[in-house]
Amino acid sequence: MPNIKSSERSVKTDAERRARNYSVRSAIKTSTRKVEEAATSGKADEAKTLLTNAASIIDKAAARGVIHKNAAARKKSRLARKANATQQA
Repeated sequence: MPNIKSSERSVKTDAERRARNYSVRSAIKTSTRKVEEAATSGKADEAKTLLTNAASIIDKAAARGVIHKNAAARKKSRLARKANATQQA
């Protein structure tokens, strides 16, 4: 535990941020998994709607600074590729 007052406050706020970022990352993983499951099971319409939801969650995370904007773009691109592959098949 730090001795300096500002460092003590910093530890507290860092823990709050870490918890918030963890929940956002968890939401990204969950939405991504749902899209991938729908795509692998051949449900093209469901995958498409879940893709828009997942893209929204990923964009919000990038805007808040939880993930980098290029990482967000990469995740969305890979998800879209999987969803589109289901639609064409």
